[in-house]
Amino acid sequence: MKLVSWNVNGIRACAGKGFMESFNALDADIFCIQESKMQEGQIELDLPGYYQYWNYAEKKGYSGTAIFTKIEPENVTYGIGIDEHDHEGRVITLEFEKFFMIVVYTPNSQDGLKRLDYRQKWEDDFRGYLTGLADKKPVVVCGDMNVAHEEIDLKNPKTNRRNAGFTDEERAKFTELLNAGFTDTFRYLHPDAVEYSWWSYRFHAREKNAGWRIDYFLVSDELKNKVKDASIHQEIFGSDHCPVELVLDI
Repeated sequence: MKLVSWNVNGIRACAGKGFMESFNALDADIFCIQESKMQEGQIELDLPGYYQYWNYAEKKGYSGTAIFTKIEPENVTYGIGIDEHDHEGRVITLEFEKFFMIVVYTPNSQDGLKRLDYRQKWEDDFRGYLTGLADKKPVVVCGDMNVAHEEIDLKNPKTNRRNAGFTDEERAKFTELLNAGFTDTFRYLHPDAVEYSWWSYRFHAREKNAGWRIDYFLVSDELKNKVKDASIHQEIFGSDHCPVELVLDI
């Protein structure tokens, strides 16, 4: 089973930059997007053979997630069931026979770390949500998790130490999540690989490959022996992020 995740940084903009060509070329069984930045009815994607599930932020042009799947799920839920967190379209959960599939767009702590306290609360609540699901059946979760976990996961760790996405607090919460029973599939297969999934639009960062790895596929530890491949499609443009992929024997 091939799974793909991509922060498209606005699906309407990305659609004008080759989204459909990349979508068709990747030919995923399940394709997840983050930061759709749209409301219902603002775009119609013709995706024959896929069921489409969208979660929109109440704020226009902000956040938002979607899952396109060839396999019809048994159940679909939106959000994590906590009102404080469920107005920004950040989570969709599909229940399949053998696993839960979750797409997430983790809140950014923002410039000046204005939202770091909220982000910490989110992390605890989202981890609780995932572990609750994992008590029932294995979990696959993907998305822009807005953290570079280790120094290997970004080009300039020293100068970014107190910047959003590389604070000690955010990194510690990601460690807590992994310790709660989840595996970072890319790092599991490629412990020493230096590859990134996001580049600032400033300073020609992508040309210089001065990036961050902040887009992930995590799986319940019991699934890690089912992970056949995990890759980052740095050759695909259309957003400031590139797609990440997981091949799972499930």
